[in-house]
Amino acid sequence: MIRNRFASVVLAGSLLLGATLAATAQTTATQDMKAAGSETKSAAQDTGHAVSKGTRHAAHKTKRAARKAAHKTAGATRRGAEKVEQSTTPQPEPAPQP
Repeated sequence: MIRNRFASVVLAGSLLLGATLAATAQTTATQDMKAAGSETKSAAQDTGHAVSKGTRHAAHKTKRAARKAAHKTAGATRRGAEKVEQSTTPQPEPAPQP
């Protein structure tokens, strides 16, 4: 009788322990899925911020290069116009020396 009772207690204990472990495993799997989702979201946000920063940087550099090129072109045009003006302006003839 004591053996049967002891066997029943051991069997009941092992079933309870097994059920508890199964519930823990399910909770762990759920937590793992949630953690994976959160990490994926965080990674996507980080990537988005990096792309945004890179785009702003590239746009700034492009704007600066375009402005620099425009100013350089304007200066060259101005110098070219001055050369043309100097070459087309009639030079006064020197007065004859008596």
